[in-house]
Amino acid sequence: MQVPFVDLKIQYKQIEHEVIPMMKEAMENAAFIGGPQVAGFETEFAAFCGTTYCVGVGSGTDALRFALIAAGVGPGDAVVTVPHTFIATTEAVSQVGATPVFVDIDPQTYTMDPTKLAEFIEQECIFDASTNQPSSKRTHRPVRAIIPVHIYGRPADMDAVVEIAETHHIAVIEDACQAHGARYKNRKAGSMGDVGCFSFYPGKNLGAYGEAGAVVTQNEKIAGKIRMLRDHGQTKKYFHDREGYNGRLDALQAGVLRIKLKRLAAWNEARREHASRYNELLSEVPGITVPFEAESGRSVYHLYVILLEERDELQKFLADKGIGTGLHYPVPLHLQDAYAHLGYKAGAFPVTEKVARRLLSLPMFPELTRDQIEYVADAVKAFMTHR
Repeated sequence: MQVPFVDLKIQYKQIEHEVIPMMKEAMENAAFIGGPQVAGFETEFAAFCGTTYCVGVGSGTDALRFALIAAGVGPGDAVVTVPHTFIATTEAVSQVGATPVFVDIDPQTYTMDPTKLAEFIEQECIFDASTNQPSSKRTHRPVRAIIPVHIYGRPADMDAVVEIAETHHIAVIEDACQAHGARYKNRKAGSMGDVGCFSFYPGKNLGAYGEAGAVVTQNEKIAGKIRMLRDHGQTKKYFHDREGYNGRLDALQAGVLRIKLKRLAAWNEARREHASRYNELLSEVPGITVPFEAESGRSVYHLYVILLEERDELQKFLADKGIGTGLHYPVPLHLQDAYAHLGYKAGAFPVTEKVARRLLSLPMFPELTRDQIEYVADAVKAFMTHR
């Protein structure tokens, strides 16, 4: 049996009858930039997330970059996030002229550890007595934003993060690029901070047929800034209030996203059912740690990630059995060459480093069959029994 890590072809077949007419209409009307498809998606996705505003942009990286700028983050600032995430999180920080600083993750959820965040603020920052604004001792820069990452579709502990941020007048920008529809205490990912950022990269729970992203917020001023930023700083054509970017969501991608958004809740529920089945089959296997779900959160399982010591050997074993897997993410950001200038060393974030050495993502997509899940689980068990 062949079990791909993700199968976008089978998903396309479900919606082909809607996608092709939508694209044909767009081609016939030459409706490629903006227009009713983009406006419709923004309205529908804001409603899905439980926010007032949604602004479609060109990618998840655009979403993060524009959110930071709109929240007032820029050169000379510091932004706190985690080293266990895709580099887009920190690229956006650097691209606005700010400096990323890291705190470790929780050993069960792999999201930002609020205790470590509080320790960073209390022990590794100095404070402006007049504003209570913390500045990082490491960077000598004021901390302007915190980016909790809802990793693998699992929401971060947002109440604790937001409380710390509000106490010290720091913006919260949710990296929800893997968490379309995830819930924290009955609130949707992206709706709890000042801004929420989404990627619609094709393999995501809600994926376009190319690059696409969005920002959601309750703040009209922030939404307005992002609309300008995505379109060369224009408020109307050829009138530029500031320099901006070419970061618009195109109409074809918006049309695809609208078609898929109608099905997202059902697809997410299928992922949760698959995760439950994996858990049933693997949770008692010695040496395997299955995903943890906190009572406060409801994951949408963008990825199903197990931990084990013999990660590389199992990955090869599964590949030989025709089973696709992934590594998300094997080298923490603080140990990447791109961030050597920040001065972090091995051992700085022990939980992140331990997880990075042991993680393995198993096949996860809505159309997985029961037989495929059982085949994967049986292969994992066989390896663990005879390793």
